[in-house]
Amino acid sequence: MDLTLNVHSQGGRTVLEVSGEVDVYTGPTLRDRITALLDGGALDLVIDLGRVEFIDSTGLGVLVGALNRVRDLGGSMVLRCSQERVLKLLRITGLDQVFTVQAVLDPPGAGPAAEPPAEKPGQIPDADGSEVS
Repeated sequence: MDLTLNVHSQGGRTVLEVSGEVDVYTGPTLRDRITALLDGGALDLVIDLGRVEFIDSTGLGVLVGALNRVRDLGGSMVLRCSQERVLKLLRITGLDQVFTVQAVLDPPGAGPAAEPPAEKPGQIPDADGSEVS
């Protein structure tokens, strides 16, 4: 599966919707798109991983590099995710303690969440607002 990237604005934030696979082959494309957004002044980013089918260590490295750059520029970055396997990967690797993660556990076919709540790194709220560890 290929990588598809779509950008839109939501509540003053720049949302990058990522679909497909993020791996050694597609990771550089994701990195380049995030870099272009940051260079264009988009410092309040939401990376929506809701349609990511697969992500490997290269993809995770791209996200960590992006977070470091965003922080260096004084911005913020949230990972929005509805895929349990991606959330589990973030927990297993400890990256749920590094990133601000918004778990969106919508029923199939539901649209993206309206406005992500403010969270602290390490918190993955469940759909009812309770914290999942």
